[in-house]
Order: sequence, then structure tokens, then C-alpha cells
Amino acid sequence: MSIIRRINQGLLLLVIVTFCVVLYNKFHNLSSHQTVQSDNSPAVHNPIHTFKQRKSSSEDLIPIIICAAEERMGGTIATINSIYSNTNARIFFYIIALSDSLLHIRKWIENTKLKHIQYKILEFNPAVLKGKIRPDSARPELLQPLNFVRYFIPLLIHNHEKVIYLDDDVIIQGDVQDLYESILHPGHAAAFSMDCDMTSTHEMVRSMGMQNTYMGHLDYRRATVRDLGINPTTCSFNVGVFVANVTEWKRQRITKQLEKWLLLNVEENLYNSALAGGVVTPPMLVVFHRKHSSLNPLWHIRHLGWSPDTRYSERFLSEAKLLHWNGRFKPWDYPAAHMELWERSIESNFKSNRWTTAPGRLGGVRKKEGKRETIRYY
Repeated sequence: MSIIRRINQGLLLLVIVTFCVVLYNKFHNLSSHQTVQSDNSPAVHNPIHTFKQRKSSSEDLIPIIICAAEERMGGTIATINSIYSNTNARIFFYIIALSDSLLHIRKWIENTKLKHIQYKILEFNPAVLKGKIRPDSARPELLQPLNFVRYFIPLLIHNHEKVIYLDDDVIIQGDVQDLYESILHPGHAAAFSMDCDMTSTHEMVRSMGMQNTYMGHLDYRRATVRDLGINPTTCSFNVGVFVANVTEWKRQRITKQLEKWLLLNVEENLYNSALAGGVVTPPMLVVFHRKHSSLNPLWHIRHLGWSPDTRYSERFLSEAKLLHWNGRFKPWDYPAAHMELWERSIESNFKSNRWTTAPGRLGGVRKKEGKRETIRYY
């Protein structure tokens, strides 16, 4: 009888444990904070979490990755609105944010005309960058974790072959489907815009002392850099706008290579970060050297943020498909170049809505400048 009693007790305990496991899994799966797997990369431990998702089929969607920093939320919204307003294609936005911005970005979307977009908000875990970023006081804002999201494309996109990555300081004036259909040659994991591809910008680049070659980004005094065998006068490319082949990115283990060059910089200080503007670009220049395709130059008109005095002709700006305020002078701050183009995009999002300015903490302040009245978003 003693043996039978013990067997019964054991069976009862097993049933209770099984019930608890089933119950836990049921409630865990219903949670709105579902973990997305990390593709088995040892350098990443589940860095992304789903916050909001709308049902969609991935086959006919154009996926776009964009970050939403708390202090630059207006920039993200302006970019998304400019895309949404200039295409009939089906777009799916992957909006990447830190934990303190998740609810805020949702308010921006749900209380404006952007409530109709298809999107997913993902939380980025900055712990994946621990020990991989060398402190740099020249422009500390460029060391923010979200600047490195572009390194982890395969961890964000699981059901798409191709994806567009955009910085939050761009405005789209063309149909983004044309950008998505950019040709990536066999063996290329990404397509970028070359810094020397438009003669109309050469004079401005020279006059402002901007760097458009590898020696402006890499420190050729370092043996590790010289051993790469890359000509220092080789034209660089801008990493703020690109189209990526996710399958090829995984096959070439691009993320691993980029992390390697981050770590090497921590050890050897390889990059001219103060001169070129941060440490995000140099690893990508190294990894993608002679291994990338090129975008149509009109799909990345940049340098608008290098100086408030930057001026392009109205005709040139009207022909541009994408405008990029790369540099210190962002269009949501004063002063900045061609602010009216950015303001047009952010303001149109709030028309015919109950919000007269941006929802949440970010609002608008009107400031008269001579005869012109503008809106500042902060």
C-alpha cells in the first residue's frame, strides 16, 4: 500500500506541474510584450520586443526600418508622414525605440492621420552594445544606442527578403516604391548612395570642409587601417539611407563583421570620429568596401544639416526624391537650412485631427523671424 500511495502522490504532483506549465504558457503568450527571437547570434540576447502589431501579409509589403528617439520624435513622424503621403504602395513600418519612448510614439501615430499605417513598434536593448563603443566626447549624441540599430537588420526583419533603412532626419518627396526597387547586384547585401555621385554638391562639400573619402573616416596612421589596402582617397558612402538584402546580410554575417570593427576601435582608436561625425559609419565603410550597390543619386540629397547657410536651388530640391539633414543642424531646431520643406511634412500630419500640434510632451511653438512665422517642435 505504501508503494501505491507514493506512486499516486507522484502522479498527482506531475499533473499539477503540467497544469501550471500549460497555464503559464497560455498567459505568457497572451502578453502584449512578446519576445522576438535573436537568430542565435551570441552577441545578441533577445534585443527586440514587440510592442504593437497590426495584421498583414509580408509578401506584398515594403518594409521600412526607422528609429524613434525620445528627443527626436518629431523627426520620425515627419519622415513616416512624408512616405505615407507620397505613395500608394503598401508600407510596413518597423519603428525602433528605447523603452522610455514606446508609449509616446504610439500616441504620435494613433492620434493623427498616421493611425491608418501598418506598423510594429520594437524595443531595442542597448545592452547588446556593451563594451563595443569607444567613448567620444566630440559628438556624444552620435553614440546613442539607436544609431547602431542599422547593424542589426536581421534581428528586426524575419519575413522579408529586402528592407529599406532610413534615418529620422530625412523627408521623402518621391514614391518610396522606386527606392525599394533599387537593384542590388549578386553578392551585395546593401545599396548606398556614394558621396561623390553628384557634381552639383561638390562645391558645397569643398567649401564646408566636409569629408567624402575614406581618409575622412579612417585613421590611416593606424597599421590596422593601412593593412586593409583601401586607397584613402576612395569615395565614401552615406549610411543614413540604404536598401538591404536580408538574406545576403545573414549569409555574409554582416552584423558579426560590424561588431568586430566596433571592438577593434575600442582597442585601437581607428576612426576619425570627430572629423567624420561618429563611429557608426567607419565599420560599414570597411565591411561594405567594394561589396555594395549604388542608389540613384536623387534618392539621397544630403548635407542639408551641415550648415544653416546650406542652399540648393528650388529646381534641384523639387527634383530630389529624398532630402537628408545629416549634420548638426536639424530641421526641427533653429537655425537650419530649408526648414520649410520639413515643416510642411510635419504640419500636414496634424491637419484634420484633434491635435493642433504634436501629441504628448513634444509640442509646437510659433516664433516670428522677420516677416516669416515658423513652428518649432521640441
